[in-house]
Amino acid sequence: MLPILYSFRRCPYAMRARLALVSSGQQVELREVVLRDKPAAFLAVSPSATVPCLVAVDTVFDESLDIMIWALRQSDPEGWLDMPPEGWDWITRADGPFKAALDHTKYASRYPDMDASEQRALAGAFLAELDQQIDQWIFAQASLADYAILPFVRQFAFVDKSWFDAQPWPNLQAWLENFLTSDRFSAIMSKYPQWTTQADLTHFPHKGL
Repeated sequence: MLPILYSFRRCPYAMRARLALVSSGQQVELREVVLRDKPAAFLAVSPSATVPCLVAVDTVFDESLDIMIWALRQSDPEGWLDMPPEGWDWITRADGPFKAALDHTKYASRYPDMDASEQRALAGAFLAELDQQIDQWIFAQASLADYAILPFVRQFAFVDKSWFDAQPWPNLQAWLENFLTSDRFSAIMSKYPQWTTQADLTHFPHKGL
């Protein structure tokens, strides 16, 4: 049996899991979850009840970064795991302070005690630093750091795309645009129907991707 990936198309955590699966060529059975109507089979296996969740044999991976690493350890033809140690630091910062500031900006109404403009500035300070790091990729070649971080930069950019495009971050903006217009991004953003039963079988990635 194929490993099972519970996913949600627009979730940035699920996006990065799918990116690693495409790169590795590891095929899975994709089950598209509607977050307001989570199936019982998903809730039974996911400790956090959040996507993505990968069920591989007797192991459950409930964190997106763990899914990425698992997939790339099966096969890593593009060398995503061959990144400098600083790559892990960038991922940690993106997943921690940057993601918190992103949430406080995007979902400002949920955080009435926080100043959304200050939170946007905090996120922007991280992105300004990242802009100085990027040439074409964060390091000399594409790595896990790039594809672990890009979905969240995308999410932040589309909170206010006009504002984002007006910032003095040319390297970052080109990096994101190259990602958004890539065949790889198109491959992970195909629409799938909500999974409800064992009969709803979707293989991902499709052969040939």
